[in-house]
Amino acid sequence: MSDAFHVGAVALQTQQQALEALANNIANVNTSGFKRSEVRYADVVVRRGDGAAAAAAGERESVAGVVLDTQLMLNEQGELQRTGRSMDLAIEGAGFVELMGPAGQTLLWRGGALKVNEDGLLATDKGLALRAAITVPRDATGVEIASDGTVRATVPDTADPVELGQLQLVRVDDPASVARLDGGLYRAAEDTQLIEARPGEDGAGLLVQGAIERSNVALTDEMVQLMMVQRAYAANAQIVQAADQLMGIANGLRR
Repeated sequence: MSDAFHVGAVALQTQQQALEALANNIANVNTSGFKRSEVRYADVVVRRGDGAAAAAAGERESVAGVVLDTQLMLNEQGELQRTGRSMDLAIEGAGFVELMGPAGQTLLWRGGALKVNEDGLLATDKGLALRAAITVPRDATGVEIASDGTVRATVPDTADPVELGQLQLVRVDDPASVARLDGGLYRAAEDTQLIEARPGEDGAGLLVQGAIERSNVALTDEMVQLMMVQRAYAANAQIVQAADQLMGIANGLRR
């Protein structure tokens, strides 16, 4: 009987965690560059006794409930929305732009609004400079970013745009090694291998100027999952309630 309480409690906690993940996805359906979390379940089975000795003795396995794992769907492309603003940047395909964090750490960015810092470095709208360290002349009247990452600027008294540098992208093959931060930023674990590539080569995506990437959350899919989680939570609550009633009956028989 205690197993029913344990399994029911574990299931309720797991469904609550799933609800939190789905709620976060839905809340960020309109957040540019947001990558949804996918909820995955796996059953848990334990063997009574001690490992191999218990198995040799033929002791039975016992269910222990369910475990939840959430994975960032980093490689799912969001819809590109054309803004017409020259300082907006998006990535069409796989990859991240590397940024220099406040403490010198490497941060990953899927694009958004750009600006030129006071020191002339090309940076995000939050002031985080691109690791490519591209300096824009103070008298520049426009910045062009080609799909292959080449950055050029239009300056006075020059017929053709001046090339300023080259943006590279990095790919992450294991999404589980990437942690999500505030503001559409990501941080890779220290042992994560970042694969650097020129945009459009070696599996990396292309850069799109004048566009932003929308969230890859499909609202209809999330609502369907939300209904399933709600029903599963209610069913597991009934299991705990039924176990409690049976336990009450069993305790009454002892009197």
